[in-house]
Amino acid sequence: MAALSLYLLLTWIFLLSLFRTRFAEVHCHADESSALMEFKRSFRTNVTDRRCVNPKVHSWSLDGSGDCCSWDGVKCDGVTSRVIALDLSSSCLSGTMSPNTTLFRLAHVESLNLAFNSFNFSSIPYGFGNLSKLQYLNLSASDFSGEIPRDIWQLSKLVSLDLSSSTNSLRMANMGGFIHNLTGLKELDLSSVSLSSPFPPMLANFSSLTLLRLEYCRLSGNFPVSIFQLPNLEVLSVAGNSNLSVFFPKLHWGSANMDGFVHNLTGLKELDLSSVSLSSPFLPMLANFSSLTLLRLEYCRLSGNFPVSIFQLPNLEVLSIAGNSNLSVFFPKLHWGSPLKSLYLYRTNFSGEIPTSIGNLSLLNELLAWGCYFSGSLPSSMGNLSHLTELDLSENNLQGQIPVSFANLTQLSVLWLFNNNLSGDSLEWVVNLTKLTDLEISGNRLSGGFPSSFENLKQLTQLGLSRNDLHGDILGALRNLKDLEFLGLESLNLNGVLDVNDLFTLKNLRVLDLSNNNISFTKSFTNATTLKLAYLYLDSCNFTEFPRFIGYLSRLQVLNLQYNIIQGIIPRWMWNNSKESLMYIDLSHNLLISFEKNQTDLLLPNLEYLDISSNLLETTIPIPPPSLMVYNISNNFLFGEVPTSICEVSSLATLDMSNNTLNGTLPPCLGSIGPLTILNLARNKFHGMIPRIYPDGCALRMIDLRENRLSGIVPRSLGNCSLLQYLNLGDNQINDTFPFWLSELAYLEVIGLRSNNFHGPIESSLSKLNFTRLHILDISNNGFNGEFPSNLLKSCHAMKVMVGQDALAYSNIYKVLPNVTFSISTTYAMKLINKGTEREYAKIPNVLMAVDLSNNKFEGFIPKLIGDLKSLRMLNLSKNLLNGSIPPSLANLTVLESLDLSWNNLVGEIPQQLTRLTFLSFFNVSHNRLSGPIPRATQFDTFESSSFAMNDGLCGSPLPNKCTNGENAPPPPSYFKLDNEEECLFNLDWRIVLVGAGVGFSVGIVIENLIIDEKRMWFLCCSKKMSKGWENVRKGLADKKICS
Repeated sequence: MAALSLYLLLTWIFLLSLFRTRFAEVHCHADESSALMEFKRSFRTNVTDRRCVNPKVHSWSLDGSGDCCSWDGVKCDGVTSRVIALDLSSSCLSGTMSPNTTLFRLAHVESLNLAFNSFNFSSIPYGFGNLSKLQYLNLSASDFSGEIPRDIWQLSKLVSLDLSSSTNSLRMANMGGFIHNLTGLKELDLSSVSLSSPFPPMLANFSSLTLLRLEYCRLSGNFPVSIFQLPNLEVLSVAGNSNLSVFFPKLHWGSANMDGFVHNLTGLKELDLSSVSLSSPFLPMLANFSSLTLLRLEYCRLSGNFPVSIFQLPNLEVLSIAGNSNLSVFFPKLHWGSPLKSLYLYRTNFSGEIPTSIGNLSLLNELLAWGCYFSGSLPSSMGNLSHLTELDLSENNLQGQIPVSFANLTQLSVLWLFNNNLSGDSLEWVVNLTKLTDLEISGNRLSGGFPSSFENLKQLTQLGLSRNDLHGDILGALRNLKDLEFLGLESLNLNGVLDVNDLFTLKNLRVLDLSNNNISFTKSFTNATTLKLAYLYLDSCNFTEFPRFIGYLSRLQVLNLQYNIIQGIIPRWMWNNSKESLMYIDLSHNLLISFEKNQTDLLLPNLEYLDISSNLLETTIPIPPPSLMVYNISNNFLFGEVPTSICEVSSLATLDMSNNTLNGTLPPCLGSIGPLTILNLARNKFHGMIPRIYPDGCALRMIDLRENRLSGIVPRSLGNCSLLQYLNLGDNQINDTFPFWLSELAYLEVIGLRSNNFHGPIESSLSKLNFTRLHILDISNNGFNGEFPSNLLKSCHAMKVMVGQDALAYSNIYKVLPNVTFSISTTYAMKLINKGTEREYAKIPNVLMAVDLSNNKFEGFIPKLIGDLKSLRMLNLSKNLLNGSIPPSLANLTVLESLDLSWNNLVGEIPQQLTRLTFLSFFNVSHNRLSGPIPRATQFDTFESSSFAMNDGLCGSPLPNKCTNGENAPPPPSYFKLDNEEECLFNLDWRIVLVGAGVGFSVGIVIENLIIDEKRMWFLCCSKKMSKGWENVRKGLADKKICS
């Protein structure tokens, strides 16, 4: 019996072993293996993609044989051998995802990760709903586009869903209508998916959520605060939704509601609300988020004081409050030893010094605090930050010496301290920082010799020493830094001859800036064609000839040689080896006279920027390359005509040929160059018509054709240039009426039509005008006539607004060009009559508002509404046919500096109210028919007699004729009511008035008997004046009743 039992036991063990062996030999199912192989064959692998880490499908068998459960990225169920997980993240896949992809045949898959591949912006295919067992789905950063298929939202077992991208190429309408099936989600990341809707409030019901990322989703409206009360939420980021607002309930600290609200926040570990509009009560609440390890509140428009206690949160490792320029921040001065590793504080409003307590942050890796208004000196305790890898304190107001203890920061790779006031005569402390890759200490007051031991910084790729007072053989000390790519040595007061061979040892150098030094280069050197130098800045170096080594550079893209004293011809050898690479050349402000052999065709096929302005070039127009965007050859002695081939430069954005002796007619195609933004042909000898064709969408913002001999009319098609800001056609021979349609150009700031043959009325021909942004209107020296153009000035709304300005700024055109590293800009320039003298403005301040209607034939009164143009600085109405009196409302122009009303037919007195114009430095009312006393006090005491000449009725200083009632007698009472004066303007006792009236009547009778026969006409004129005087008395008596 015992033997039988033993036999049965051994048999059982044997059978069991056979079963296990057979089970172990079971492979993945053929249908799934086939599906995987078909999926692999539908893509290629691109190992050059920056997202590529491991091309996992390379390990799969070529013919699909073998056990797919053993393939890289594939995981099978241990019992059924069904594929339950597929992880092909960062697998270098490239191609289009087919709508009937074989992945949908993996019906048992529970986890699918295709993140960080390239699916060529194909749509996410419909069919994920077939994978009903999916719990984890990650398609992030894989270049999908289009609408997210709705069947994804039917995957009710999903625990984690990541469809985030970096391109906003995916979109989903009505998110709230789809996600209601996914209440079991723990992780949801839809960052950069375009939702374009209010934040879905139903997410507050997803009680299992631990992670919620909806960054840059174009969300709007109010963020539901109840999201913060999700019991398991650990990571929350809605950064980048600038139209989203977070408003917290106004709960009182210590109340039950507040305690409950705060209690639910203690589990939150990561919070990113960057670029979201936050309400101010939120900041103190943050001090209770005790589990926070990451807090980002960048560019949230925060103001007030940032709670110091947030710096001391016990688990906080990353804190960023950067970009809140109105937020006042103070570091803790005591008991600061939190586990902070990264601090991003740039562009916030710190004040005062950096406290010594910062040295307690022993784990700190990054401190970025540029542009923060720090002052004082750097504390030596910063030398305790032994883990620091990146330190940026640039653009502050730090002073004093850099502490020697900085030599202890041996882990530093980036150190930026530029644009401070740091001093010191030694850089020896830098030598210990052997891991430095970026060192930027430009714009300080560092002095002394440059240490040769800099050669120890073998990993240095960027070095900026500009605008200091360092000296010594800097290039020689750096010659062994083989990895150096950027070297800034601008404005170091370098003198003498630099050895070009030192430069050529820096084989990886791409950017070199030696501007504003007094240097030259050796002329003998080894071959430089292997040098990688692409950006060379040598402006203001006092060169008298072109450095020879430039001709050997084979990768040069940018060459700056402006503001030198280079003489003679422009040699072709300069770009012998860099014809194909050169994109930017600036040779302006030199003494260049011509091109080599007068060959003006520039064979530089990729050139985009060419500036040869302000030289002595005496030649025909150099033919620009077809790729050119900016062409400035102004201020030379160019002659000849503009070739029509200029219109073939189809990318041209700036064309400046001003201040030459060019002649002929302008090519009719000029206005048809699509991208043309700045056109300046001023001060030449062009004649004929202004180009008449400006198509719809015309990009022109500046047209300056002044001081030529152009004739004809102003082309009506200029109305298509809707972005036009500056139009100056002055000093030509244009024969036209006023171009009223210019008021349709909403951005127009300057109109210059002076000294042409414009004619006709303006006021009587008016349609509705709207010169909303006009700053300067100069239509002087023409033949305009008719009534004073009141409605034209009434439409100048920008002149009615007083604009404060802390710093002097100039009106300009500025535009960023696509796909290049430079922008285009130019300031407004023009001639104006200011203070009686013609003045050339090379730059026009933003605050300059001017109206010049002089030397025309305008008639009628100066309207009271001119006093509404409160920001006017210059007003010239001289040499017209204006009559009536000077309106006292001119006193409202409180910043007026120049007022010229001379050579008109103005009558009456100079309003006493004009003495309020305290900025007035030029005043001219000569050659009118004014009378009465000249106002005294303030600016009027500084004006010479010529300002009042040829007004027979004027009296008082500075004129020789005294007023009959005494020079210092106050002027007669004014009947004008200005600036809401409340006192009665007729306060004389009525009895005195009657006595004066009676005496006046008697005197009148006597005068009548004496002179009526001989001075009949004179008497009639006086009678009219006396009648008007009695009318004033009558009104005065009526006002007396009102006053009493």
